Amino acid sequence: MSAKVVLVDDEEHMRAACLQAFELAGIPAAGFESAALAVAEIGSNWHGVVITDVKMPGMTGLELMACAHDVDADLPVIVITGHGDVAMAVQAMRDGAYDFIEKPFASELLVDAARRALETRRLVLENRALKAELQNGNALERTLVGHSTAMQQLKGRITGYAASDADVLILGETGTGKEIVARALHELSPRGAARFVAINCGSLPETIIESELFGHEAGAFTGATGRRTGKFEYADGGTLFLDEIESMPLDLQPRLLRVLEERRITPLGSNEEIALDLRVIAATKEDLRAAAAKGAFREDVYYRLNVLCLRIPPLRERRQDIPLLFQHFVSESARRLHRDTCDPAAEEMALLLGHGWPGNVRELKNAAMRFAMGLGMDLSTEPAVAAGAGQTDCRRTLAEQMAATERQIIRQALTANDNRLKETYEALGISRKTLYDKMQKYGLSTSGRSAG
Repeated sequence: MSAKVVLVDDEEHMRAACLQAFELAGIPAAGFESAALAVAEIGSNWHGVVITDVKMPGMTGLELMACAHDVDADLPVIVITGHGDVAMAVQAMRDGAYDFIEKPFASELLVDAARRALETRRLVLENRALKAELQNGNALERTLVGHSTAMQQLKGRITGYAASDADVLILGETGTGKEIVARALHELSPRGAARFVAINCGSLPETIIESELFGHEAGAFTGATGRRTGKFEYADGGTLFLDEIESMPLDLQPRLLRVLEERRITPLGSNEEIALDLRVIAATKEDLRAAAAKGAFREDVYYRLNVLCLRIPPLRERRQDIPLLFQHFVSESARRLHRDTCDPAAEEMALLLGHGWPGNVRELKNAAMRFAMGLGMDLSTEPAVAAGAGQTDCRRTLAEQMAATERQIIRQALTANDNRLKETYEALGISRKTLYDKMQKYGLSTSGRSAG
């Protein structure tokens, strides 16, 4: 149905007054004189809420609430009670009522309660949709979570490139998931049943990287007491992933180039060449072309690696994926920690969407872990701030703490949107005037510095 509020009251003048208040507030509402008539309008995927009087002929408001919760246990129901029915209101809350309003009441109170309930309903349905998408997606969808245009294009290229046996260069900032993309390429390829061998070129000392890659024979150097199979040979038949390829020593790159071109290696201390059948995927967070121009990376190696290229977008370029990703990581963490899954509130989601995410998906995953542990929405990077996560500053009033939180959300949203007002107020879901007024209130400016 189109109505966002189902209002049930047997008194015609009360229904009319409430419906008029909702119309003036721009909230679609439908009125019913009995609970029995309203039951048929309630569904599990309905985006609305129920507001009902308690004492009515036939089915009471509490009985209507029980029927509504049989359909959907998360459906918000606001009950209207008469003056002096405090005990009944308390029992209604215990039975699952979202809120109660005592007669007589101001129309503003009714509208405010409805808006809060509608926001709660929106978040519940949104989280359900996110969970369903995570559960029902294919293997690639569950591995690379996100439905933004950038991610859909990336998944399409991965699917297409996986069928090829050509080498791939993956470009992406720290924390964007380069190894996850490399594994997806491998698992979707005809080599998926064979080994995926990953090596981080930046984590190995130059003294052993040659042996790690190409292997060695016994006696090849001091301490080589036996034969060692290098990563190239070990990946034979499968895929070799060279992460942080920009860290490959310059004097080793000519040998790497030869292996990439000929698919043959000669272990240290041996004269016998070993033929290889493997795919090579390399990843970098640097601009290799610029590095080659400065002499920090061989240009011929760059062009040999860059047969097919995949760029992973940073999180700030696909903000619409943040809710789905966060839900995914919270569920993962809660399962590992044997905790119940919890969903972020609206203001917490605003914090997520307004944050800059310099650490990309890895940083988001860490935030989700802290959230699942009950530490709240701690997005700070400063130890002094992070140490107080989940704690309340008792020296400040609630209003002061809420104002500080709102200021932080707006400041982060401005930073994330390069101080562009239109993108900022659209991301926050407020009007331009509201954003301007709040910036004035909190001393914020589009220069990125506090005003005054």
